[in-house]
Amino acid sequence: MKPQTFSHTTVLLRESIDGLDIKPKGIYVDCTLGGGGHSQWICESLDESGILVGIDQDDFALEYAKNRLAAFACQRHFVKSNFASLAKVLKGLHLFGIDGILYDLGVSSFQLDDDTRGFSYHNDGPLDMRMNQSADLTAEMVVNDYAPGELKKILFLYGEEKFASQIVKSIVKARTLKRITTTLELSEIVKNAYPPKERFKEKHPSRKTFQAIRLEVNGELKILEDALNQGLEALKPGGRMCVITFHSLEDRVVKQLFKDKANPCTCPADFPQCVCGKLPVVKLISRKPMVPGADELEENRRSRSAKLRIVEKLGTES
Repeated sequence: MKPQTFSHTTVLLRESIDGLDIKPKGIYVDCTLGGGGHSQWICESLDESGILVGIDQDDFALEYAKNRLAAFACQRHFVKSNFASLAKVLKGLHLFGIDGILYDLGVSSFQLDDDTRGFSYHNDGPLDMRMNQSADLTAEMVVNDYAPGELKKILFLYGEEKFASQIVKSIVKARTLKRITTTLELSEIVKNAYPPKERFKEKHPSRKTFQAIRLEVNGELKILEDALNQGLEALKPGGRMCVITFHSLEDRVVKQLFKDKANPCTCPADFPQCVCGKLPVVKLISRKPMVPGADELEENRRSRSAKLRIVEKLGTES
């Protein structure tokens, strides 16, 4: 059954709110609303003319956030959508010149803890993994219907799984006998495909496989760079963008995009001055990502892989 309470610990909360540098009358977009943890702090900093836009694919999260933020004075818009449609969402709301945009990527704690969503390799549930439960593609379809070559590619690219070949062989063998339909079935198959000496290390053998399948089901990496570009386009000069990632693939996309936007010059390094004419679009607020401190790590183990990167929009275009 779906949990009746929303359990989610907001990661890098103070750092991201400080990073947004919130103006009381500004317009702010939480592209991954979840339960509204970040948005609550944004709303607390806005007055009655300030605007919050909360975007999420999950009906349960949207309803919970609406109730959580109901008492605040600021104007609030809640939209069921994917952050890949950010430009369309803002156009539909007739909002332009955004002051701050936040992306908190990955899976919410409440989704991980809800066995019926199929994100967890620790508990039994249906192989689902859809953030948007009205979407067509499920984890069960990926596991059972994808060709072996496709599965192997996904585990390599999205999971950086060095035992991808062995895992795919085990999955294919198992699914010829019966369709794989639950999380624990898949988790057991993956664990048994690992070399015995690798199975009982600190990190669970299924972690990378479940990550890879989740990314495939929700198309997260495919849409990330485009979504960030839409956000940068929507920001006004001086506006801030904060992005929290939870694994190296996401962080690599964000890091490279921000680097390219902060230094777009394509001139050879030995040129005495720039002649390409490409000007910086953003400035990096912190060159290295912010990470959780010891206290946060102790309170929330799931924050251990979180990284926060922040940029500020400049008044120039490349």
